Amino acid sequence: MNILMPVDGSDYTKRMLAYIAAHDELLGPQHEFTILTVVPLLPAGVTGFLERAMADAYYEDCAQEVLRPIKAFTDQKGWKVQLVSRKGHAAEMVAEFAEKHPTDLIVMGTHGRSLIGNVVLGSVATGVLARTKVPVLLVR
Repeated sequence: MNILMPVDGSDYTKRMLAYIAAHDELLGPQHEFTILTVVPLLPAGVTGFLERAMADAYYEDCAQEVLRPIKAFTDQKGWKVQLVSRKGHAAEMVAEFAEKHPTDLIVMGTHGRSLIGNVVLGSVATGVLARTKVPVLLVR
Protein backbone atom coordinates (compact mmCIF):
# COMPACT_ATOMS: atom_id res chain seq x y z
CA MET A 1 0.00 0.00 0.00
CA ASN A 2 1.23 3.53 -0.81
CA ILE A 3 0.63 5.77 2.19
CA LEU A 4 0.99 9.55 2.01
CA MET A 5 1.81 11.25 5.31
CA PRO A 6 1.64 15.06 5.22
CA VAL A 7 3.75 16.46 8.06
CA ASP A 8 4.54 19.84 9.53
CA GLY A 9 6.62 18.93 12.57
CA SER A 10 3.84 19.77 15.04
CA ASP A 11 2.82 17.70 18.05
CA TYR A 12 0.04 16.26 15.88
CA THR A 13 2.66 15.04 13.40
CA LYS A 14 4.47 13.31 16.25
CA ARG A 15 1.22 11.74 17.46
CA MET A 16 0.45 10.51 13.95
CA LEU A 17 3.90 8.91 13.62
CA ALA A 18 3.57 7.32 17.07
CA TYR A 19 0.17 5.92 16.09
CA ILE A 20 1.59 4.33 12.96
CA ALA A 21 4.54 2.92 14.91
CA ALA A 22 2.16 1.42 17.48
CA HIS A 23 -0.01 -0.21 14.80
CA ASP A 24 2.49 -2.16 12.72
CA GLU A 25 -0.17 -4.73 11.87
CA LEU A 26 -2.13 -2.05 9.99
CA LEU A 27 0.46 0.39 8.73
CA GLY A 28 3.82 -1.26 9.31
CA PRO A 29 7.03 -1.50 7.33
CA GLN A 30 5.53 -3.66 4.58
CA HIS A 31 4.04 -0.47 3.10
CA GLU A 32 5.66 2.36 1.19
CA PHE A 33 5.43 5.77 2.82
CA THR A 34 5.74 9.19 1.24
CA ILE A 35 6.43 11.90 3.78
CA LEU A 36 5.28 15.25 2.40
CA THR A 37 5.85 18.65 3.92
CA VAL A 38 4.51 21.84 2.40
CA VAL A 39 6.27 25.13 3.04
CA PRO A 40 4.01 28.20 2.78
CA LEU A 41 4.96 30.63 0.04
CA LEU A 42 6.73 33.80 1.03
CA PRO A 43 4.62 36.92 0.50
CA ALA A 44 5.02 38.50 -2.94
CA GLY A 45 6.35 41.68 -1.34
CA VAL A 46 9.19 39.73 0.21
CA THR A 47 10.12 37.62 -2.80
CA GLY A 48 10.51 40.77 -4.89
CA PHE A 49 13.52 41.68 -2.75
CA LEU A 50 15.16 38.26 -2.69
CA GLU A 51 17.22 36.52 -5.29
CA ARG A 52 15.65 33.28 -6.47
CA ALA A 53 18.51 31.25 -4.96
CA MET A 54 17.90 32.84 -1.55
CA ALA A 55 14.20 32.06 -1.66
CA ASP A 56 14.90 28.48 -2.77
CA ALA A 57 17.41 28.07 0.07
CA TYR A 58 14.81 29.37 2.53
CA TYR A 59 12.21 26.85 1.30
CA GLU A 60 14.71 23.99 1.46
CA ASP A 61 15.84 24.94 4.98
CA CYS A 62 12.22 25.05 6.18
CA ALA A 63 11.47 21.68 4.62
CA GLN A 64 14.58 20.05 6.08
CA GLU A 65 13.79 21.42 9.54
CA VAL A 66 10.60 19.34 9.43
CA LEU A 67 11.88 16.32 7.49
CA ARG A 68 15.22 15.68 9.22
CA PRO A 69 13.83 14.42 12.57
CA ILE A 70 11.10 12.46 10.81
CA LYS A 71 13.69 10.75 8.61
CA ALA A 72 15.65 9.77 11.72
CA PHE A 73 12.49 8.31 13.27
CA THR A 74 11.48 6.35 10.16
CA ASP A 75 15.03 5.02 9.70
CA GLN A 76 14.94 3.76 13.29
CA LYS A 77 11.63 1.98 12.58
CA GLY A 78 12.91 0.49 9.32
CA TRP A 79 10.18 2.07 7.21
CA LYS A 80 10.67 2.52 3.49
CA VAL A 81 10.06 6.24 2.96
CA GLN A 82 10.36 8.85 0.30
CA LEU A 83 10.78 12.44 1.52
CA VAL A 84 9.11 15.15 -0.54
CA SER A 85 8.63 18.87 -0.09
CA ARG A 86 6.42 21.33 -1.94
CA LYS A 87 5.77 25.05 -1.75
CA GLY A 88 2.29 26.50 -1.52
CA HIS A 89 -1.02 26.01 0.26
CA ALA A 90 -0.79 22.82 2.30
CA ALA A 91 -4.24 21.33 1.64
CA GLU A 92 -4.01 22.02 -2.09
CA MET A 93 -0.52 20.55 -2.38
CA VAL A 94 -1.42 17.41 -0.40
CA ALA A 95 -4.51 16.77 -2.52
CA GLU A 96 -2.62 17.47 -5.74
CA PHE A 97 0.20 15.13 -4.74
CA ALA A 98 -2.26 12.35 -3.87
CA GLU A 99 -3.96 12.79 -7.24
CA LYS A 100 -0.75 12.72 -9.29
CA HIS A 101 1.05 9.90 -7.45
CA PRO A 102 -0.18 6.42 -6.55
CA THR A 103 -1.75 6.91 -3.11
CA ASP A 104 -3.94 4.37 -1.35
CA LEU A 105 -4.27 6.21 1.96
CA ILE A 106 -3.48 9.62 3.45
CA VAL A 107 -2.60 9.54 7.16
CA MET A 108 -2.31 12.90 8.88
CA GLY A 109 -2.75 14.72 12.16
CA THR A 110 -5.95 16.64 12.79
CA HIS A 111 -4.20 19.94 13.48
CA GLY A 112 -0.97 21.62 12.52
CA ARG A 113 1.30 24.25 13.94
CA SER A 114 -1.11 27.17 13.78
CA LEU A 115 -4.32 26.75 15.75
CA ILE A 116 -5.21 30.39 15.04
CA GLY A 117 -4.80 29.73 11.33
CA ASN A 118 -7.07 26.71 11.65
CA VAL A 119 -9.82 28.86 13.16
CA VAL A 120 -9.52 31.63 10.57
CA LEU A 121 -8.65 29.68 7.43
CA GLY A 122 -9.94 26.18 8.12
CA SER A 123 -7.66 23.31 8.96
CA VAL A 124 -5.42 21.58 6.48
CA ALA A 125 -7.14 18.31 7.35
CA THR A 126 -10.54 19.74 6.42
CA GLY A 127 -9.08 21.16 3.22
CA VAL A 128 -7.58 17.81 2.24
CA LEU A 129 -10.86 16.01 2.95
CA ALA A 130 -12.68 18.48 0.70
CA ARG A 131 -10.19 18.12 -2.17
CA THR A 132 -9.39 14.43 -2.43
CA LYS A 133 -11.13 11.14 -3.12
CA VAL A 134 -8.32 9.16 -1.47
CA PRO A 135 -9.25 7.70 1.93
CA VAL A 136 -7.92 9.83 4.81
CA LEU A 137 -7.07 8.57 8.29
CA LEU A 138 -6.96 11.45 10.79
CA VAL A 139 -4.99 10.97 13.99
CA ARG A 140 -5.87 13.22 16.87
